[in-house]
Amino acid sequence: MKKPKVMLIGCGTVGQGLLEIIQKKKTDISLIAVSDFKKGSINCADGLDISKVLDLLNNGKSLEEYECGPKCCNGALHKGWDALKTIRECDADIMAEMTFTDIKTGQPATQHIEEALKRGMHVTTSNKGPAALYYNKLKRLADENDVKFLIEGTVMSGTPVFNLARECFAGCDITEVKGILNGTTNYILTKMEQEGWSYQDALKKAQELGYAEADPTADVEGFDALAKVVILSNVLLGGNVKPDDVPCEGISKITLEDIKTAAEDDMRYKLIGSTRREGDSIIASVKPVKLPMTDPLTGVNGANNALTFTTDLLGDVTIQGAGAGKIETGFSIFVDILNIIR
Repeated sequence: MKKPKVMLIGCGTVGQGLLEIIQKKKTDISLIAVSDFKKGSINCADGLDISKVLDLLNNGKSLEEYECGPKCCNGALHKGWDALKTIRECDADIMAEMTFTDIKTGQPATQHIEEALKRGMHVTTSNKGPAALYYNKLKRLADENDVKFLIEGTVMSGTPVFNLARECFAGCDITEVKGILNGTTNYILTKMEQEGWSYQDALKKAQELGYAEADPTADVEGFDALAKVVILSNVLLGGNVKPDDVPCEGISKITLEDIKTAAEDDMRYKLIGSTRREGDSIIASVKPVKLPMTDPLTGVNGANNALTFTTDLLGDVTIQGAGAGKIETGFSIFVDILNIIR
């Protein structure tokens, strides 16, 4: 591919992380458009100056304060387009979709992705909504238009999951995937065991550190992990699983006494998302599980994530890493872009 032209739809924390990486690595990528519901929209076919874009974002200014240099674009800078107009009018090769996640509807991200794929653009996203609800449909649409639809950032941030499965496990049959898919709940359980904190005290600290939202329901009741289990089921195991198909239980009922009793039995509680293939069926769940200390997942503490892949040729393989973060998730989009342009 010639010098790829990239557009960003949504430019919050993850989008800014991606721009910082592109700038730091001096990659031959042309950023031609950024459209964000809150921060404004700019489009220049000759390419945008990433330093100027980051300066506006870091100073809390609107993207529409951006000005091209005197020798740039001959007045072709466009401002104020909404996301769909940007996708329709912008001559990008690749769209990075990073708007807010709505796990119930998958919108507006799904509409953005469909529009880009229909127009022959490759798409990468870290948005769990479209991937959990419509992955198979969107993958078919990408195939029909001979483009790629990549979602590395939807599970475990930049820690490789789908790239690992596609490249390093090539030739293996993956029969089960299970692991720690939510850093907030893992942090809480770690503090309850190691520090003797109550669930409420550990949750409060997680909120202070920014691991948990003011309303922590999506994390502590397992819904965030649920979305990721659905994605893993459909992408790695070839399923057609919906969120309502997966039993889901969070950690809010786990007491300090439960934690102590498990430790006395040389076991440790973790919120485990799992999915496995049994014949033609996919069996998936999210629930707190007491694991023996011999299980590698018990050694994963704090806000880290981990996954164990069960394969026919390699047996069990466990990978551990960050499950969130500005640069980490930005990297997931960056590596998808690199895979598209190779």
